[in-house]
Amino acid sequence: MKSVRSGAISLKGSYITIHNNEAYLTGATISAYKYAPKESHKTDRSRKLLLSKSELRRLIGKKEEQGLTIVPLSVYTGARGKIKVEIAIARGKRQYDKRETIKKRDTERALRRAMQS
Repeated sequence: MKSVRSGAISLKGSYITIHNNEAYLTGATISAYKYAPKESHKTDRSRKLLLSKSELRRLIGKKEEQGLTIVPLSVYTGARGKIKVEIAIARGKRQYDKRETIKKRDTERALRRAMQS
């Protein structure tokens, strides 16, 4: 919790999973607190999120629709020392969109190389 407050969290590649009607933050990396013992912390374990029943029911309903993923957008501190995670329901990229992104990235990389030479 202290390491999250100090900003030692990475949400890159993380998502929310639902098991036994409970939400878990999966894939987020939280670095160990610098004053904690080294062996006491697993940086990439899943962490349980506290949600109300109505929020959880709504997320489960949306999750059942094909192609939707629940992703964390940001982490911030709330009232009484709670760590809050802002989440969203997103649709994944289509295959042709991925190809366009890769093609655009490759051309930009080639242009940068040409400019450096």
